[in-house]
Amino acid sequence: MSTEDTTETGEIRSLKALENIKVRVTVEVGRTEISIRELLRLNEGSVIELDRLAGDPLDILVNGTIIATGEVVVAGERFGIRFGDIVDPEQRVATV
Repeated sequence: MSTEDTTETGEIRSLKALENIKVRVTVEVGRTEISIRELLRLNEGSVIELDRLAGDPLDILVNGTIIATGEVVVAGERFGIRFGDIVDPEQRVATV
């Protein structure tokens, strides 16, 4: 077995150890800032304007770090997210 094979096997074992760790996945439609006065005046039917246009890709975050963009899809009776552009792993680490 070469050193490369041994390293690869060790990496696979390391990843296996992480497989059952739960992470929080969030899909962000957009953001905005409002005052507490505006927040307190919200009621059923209120609309908040976000910083994105209709049709813009959504941000997909894992534990608060953007990992990809995506779009909403319907899967049977449920909503889902189709992954689009995946953020380069080196960029993900740089933003943490």
